[in-house]
Amino acid sequence: MTEVIRYGIVIPTIGRPSLGVLLRALDQAATVAAGPEKVIVVDDRTGEGPPLDVGSTALDLQVVPSGGKGPAAARNRGWRALPADLPWVVFLDDDVIVSSDWCERLRSDLAPNDAPGRDHVGASSAILSVPRVPGRRPTDDERRTIALDGARWITADMAYRRDVLDALDGFDERFPRAYREDSDLALRTVSSGWTVAQGERLSLHPLKRGPWWLSVRNQSGNADDALLRAKFGPHWRSRIGEGGGRMGRHVAATSAVLVFVATVLHSVTHQPGRIRGVALGSGLVWAALTAEFATPRIRSGPPTPKEIALMIITSAAIPPVAVYHRASAAWRWRSVPLWRPQADT
Repeated sequence: MTEVIRYGIVIPTIGRPSLGVLLRALDQAATVAAGPEKVIVVDDRTGEGPPLDVGSTALDLQVVPSGGKGPAAARNRGWRALPADLPWVVFLDDDVIVSSDWCERLRSDLAPNDAPGRDHVGASSAILSVPRVPGRRPTDDERRTIALDGARWITADMAYRRDVLDALDGFDERFPRAYREDSDLALRTVSSGWTVAQGERLSLHPLKRGPWWLSVRNQSGNADDALLRAKFGPHWRSRIGEGGGRMGRHVAATSAVLVFVATVLHSVTHQPGRIRGVALGSGLVWAALTAEFATPRIRSGPPTPKEIALMIITSAAIPPVAVYHRASAAWRWRSVPLWRPQADT
C-alpha cells in the first residue's frame, strides 16, 4: 500500500479568473490520487470588495484575507493558516494549471523525501512548462513568461517542509512583488543545510499579456535585486543560477545620456564650441549602448514594425529606470547585514 503523503496547498490570489481554472484542475487531479488535506486561498486584494468567488469545489478550501501586502506576505498568511501537523506545504500561483495526474506525481515527488534519513531535503520544485505560439518567434511580452520555463526555485509550484518554513520564518515580506521572494527563501533554505529536490510533477503556465510599457515598469524588480545583494553578497546571481545581469551597462547608458543632456543645456548659456565634443561623444556612447541592448531583443521577436518600435523605445527607457530603482534600494538596504543561518537550523 502506497504511503499517504500529507500536505496542504496555499494559493495567493488577487481574484483573477485563472483562479477558477486552477481550482477545477486541482479538483480533477484530486480524484486521480490523494489530494490535499486543506487548501488555503489567500485573498490579497486591497480595499473592500465582494467576497472572493472560488466556485464550487470538493476540496477542503478556506479563504483567508491578507490585506493586499503582496505575495510574500500572502503566502506567509496562508501556510500559517494550515493545520500545524501537515508536514508539507505546497505553494501554487493562481495562474498555473496543474496536470490531471498532478496529485499523483506530487506524492511520488514527496514520498522519497518523507523516508527516514531524508529530512535534509527541505523542498521540492516542479517542472514548469510555458507554451509557445506556433509559427513565430515570441514577443518581448511573451518572453517574460517563457523565462519561467525551467527557472530555478519558482514558487508557481513549489513544496516546502513545514519545519523549514518554521525555522526560517517563511518568506521575507520586504519583497513586495512577485519577484525574488522565492529565490530569497530558497537561498536561505540551502544556506541552512537543506537541499531542494527536483520533482517530476508538471504545471502549465500560460503566456501572459500586458501593456507595452510593462518591461519598463518591471524594472522596479531591481529594488529586490538590491535587497538580495545586501543579504547574500555580490555573488547572489550565480548562487541562484543566473548570469551577471546588465546593470553595469545600464549605468553606463544612463551616465552617457545624463552627460549629453547636461552638456546640451549648458551650451544654451555658455560657449557651445567648447563642449560640442563632449555632447557628441556622450550621445554616441548612449546610442551605441541602446543599440547593443535593443538588437538582441529585436532579433528574438517577430520582425513587425510595432514590435521593433517597442523594442527601441523600451531599450532607451529601461536603463535609467533600472538604475533609479537599484540605486534607491541600495541606499534603503545599506544597513542590512549579510544573512547567516541560525545555529539550530
